[in-house]
Amino acid sequence: MAKTILHKAATRGHAAHGWLDSHHTFSFAGYYNADRMSFGALRVLNDDIVAGGRGFDTHPHDNMEIISIPLEGDLEHKDNLGNKIVIKQGDIQVMSTGTGVFHSEYNANADRPAKFLQIWVFPNQLNVQPRYDQITPDLTQKNQLHQVLSPYPDDAGTWIYQAAWFNLGRFDKDFATSYQIQKPGNGVYAFVIKGRFDINGQVLDARDGFGIWDTDSFSLTALESDAEILLMDVPLKP
Repeated sequence: MAKTILHKAATRGHAAHGWLDSHHTFSFAGYYNADRMSFGALRVLNDDIVAGGRGFDTHPHDNMEIISIPLEGDLEHKDNLGNKIVIKQGDIQVMSTGTGVFHSEYNANADRPAKFLQIWVFPNQLNVQPRYDQITPDLTQKNQLHQVLSPYPDDAGTWIYQAAWFNLGRFDKDFATSYQIQKPGNGVYAFVIKGRFDINGQVLDARDGFGIWDTDSFSLTALESDAEILLMDVPLKP
């Protein structure tokens, strides 16, 4: 029988810094919960709102796969690899930080906030040469899951140094499908971006997180129109 864990949106850690309003699904910065250190290789899932014209000053990372998914607005990214680029809603940004990267992220607009998901995944290779990638997948087709990340450079979406697969989907009310877990030993952490879903009988509201493992597949049903979800299929033992 499948094992599951539910993290309701209201139980997440919260940090309000004026320019930044952030909810932490897993322990991060000033939020520490011994029961919420990670979901396998998924280490960080932050739901961030950055005030107009503000952002994260230049800071370092190493040996982490960092994925950014803008939900509203635009973020200007700069790094010591020579990249200066804006990521927008619909884009997926990946950094394999490996031996070390310095970067900054700023709201590119002074008059409105930017909202994005910041996700960290433990890599399966340490001290790789840092790399940056950014894609704009076609997510217009509703009622299907779109793979936006995998371990393979020649597969759909972008890629990272980990046996992980990310899928995004937007669904009409009552549309039902199933998801097949990609690899033995993996589990899936689902994060509801918008609307409501039923996963294997568990009802999830907006910004709820739900982990499921020890199963080959699970059912997924949208309970509202234009419901959006992110599925993160990751190793449970990174």
